[in-house]
Amino acid sequence: MLLARLFLARLLGVKILFLYFVTQIKCILRSETREHPVYATCPSSPSPFSQKREKGRPIQSPSPDLGEGFRVRVTQMGCSRKHYVFTCINGRLFKTDQCTMRLQANFNIGMKARYQYRFYPTDQQRKSLAQLFGCVRVVWNDALALCKAFGKSIDFYKLSAMLTQSKKTDERQWLKDVSSVPLQQSLRYLSVAYRNFFDSLKGKRKGQKVGYPKFKKKTNNQSAEFTKSAFSLFGDGVYLAKIGDIKPVWSRKLPSEPSSVTVIKDCANRYFISFVVDIESEHIEPINPSVGIDLGIKTFAVLSTGEKFKIPDYSKLDKKIRKLQRKLARQAKGSHRRNTTRLRIAKKHKKIADTRKDFLHKFSTVVIRKNQAITLEDLYVSGMVKNRKLARAISQQGWREFKTLCEAKAEKYGRNFSTVSRWEPTSQVCSDCGYKWGKLDLSVRTVNCLHCGATHDRDENAAKNIDIVGIGNCHDSKRTRRDGKTTSVARLSDALRITVASAR
Repeated sequence: MLLARLFLARLLGVKILFLYFVTQIKCILRSETREHPVYATCPSSPSPFSQKREKGRPIQSPSPDLGEGFRVRVTQMGCSRKHYVFTCINGRLFKTDQCTMRLQANFNIGMKARYQYRFYPTDQQRKSLAQLFGCVRVVWNDALALCKAFGKSIDFYKLSAMLTQSKKTDERQWLKDVSSVPLQQSLRYLSVAYRNFFDSLKGKRKGQKVGYPKFKKKTNNQSAEFTKSAFSLFGDGVYLAKIGDIKPVWSRKLPSEPSSVTVIKDCANRYFISFVVDIESEHIEPINPSVGIDLGIKTFAVLSTGEKFKIPDYSKLDKKIRKLQRKLARQAKGSHRRNTTRLRIAKKHKKIADTRKDFLHKFSTVVIRKNQAITLEDLYVSGMVKNRKLARAISQQGWREFKTLCEAKAEKYGRNFSTVSRWEPTSQVCSDCGYKWGKLDLSVRTVNCLHCGATHDRDENAAKNIDIVGIGNCHDSKRTRRDGKTTSVARLSDALRITVASAR
């Protein structure tokens, strides 16, 4: 009898679940034919859904500029959670849902970004920051050593409880002299580092393999993060708990209230303060529908439109760095003079990094604003730097940083960013007719097509092919005509192999 009752209860539960899914599917199908025009609002403006809707009229509210076809998902935060999808058509957001037009919360269309500023601390603030960085470093290293001793990662809440107990001991009582928020954040980031490491091992995390968490050093970059409870903005300054008032050099205004603040000291003894803020998407009409980008060493990038961009010259700074590194190798470890030389080398490296970062930011902004679809070649940089003759030059280019900046800015401006496979023969195919002439030596910079007779610049032809592959018109081997065959790399002296078809 008991078994029969359990069977009937389970059967009833399955039936209720089935009816629930059928009802949801009907609601979705019904919602596709119902569209209500509304406008998007910024977080600072009043919610349009708090107003009463009149019959036949959309709710009016200030609206940011949105791109055509822009879609956003909004979650109602009330007694029950409901999801709404809005599509932008002719500058207006159209909502597709079966519910009414009243929501209980504002919504925004934006993303997170970091705004970094430099500041110059006083002597007392330098001492306080040095003490804070040291405490953060000690907490991280102690927690990491404990995890290594146990042979596994320890939960953040257990580490936090251990930190509280350690402050009561004589060995670690000086941890009370600094704010507890950066210490807790240090433990939180250690948990994130372990999670990223294990996800990378299991294949759950995309990209390159993430290494095991490492101990922090005093000579590396130092940082400490403050959440909302440990900082406040006033006028032209920032108050940090147990540090005092800091006045950054405001190069631009913050777009919104920051959610966290990070104080950074780099290897060159420079101090920065970084804010995490919400920014909104921007819509700028593109000039070109698409562009392909071929990256190089002498010329940093060649666009399919014919434009060429050269990276700044680092040769003078690089020469000074080599001289200082030879001097550093002769000095005794732990000496004051060695530390002075190390700082001089760090400043030279930072100058190169700042120059490169400035160039990459400006170039990526120009490319993203002018073009709707951007296609980049996926280069195997880690394998290319194994060439000891070109490793230094390749490392100074910043190809990966340029790709990261393009991805982030494409999301901000509503552009389409994609990469093509590194195995795509972009430099071996004519961009006009699709004829494939085979591999070419790097010294060959101009190519005459055997099929159509067109003359191409090597890099510009590759950029055009990247653009063609990026927009979906991949090279089809069945349609390309082959009047010749190249079996090995053609060199500059082998002019016949490039300009005249060989007999089969």
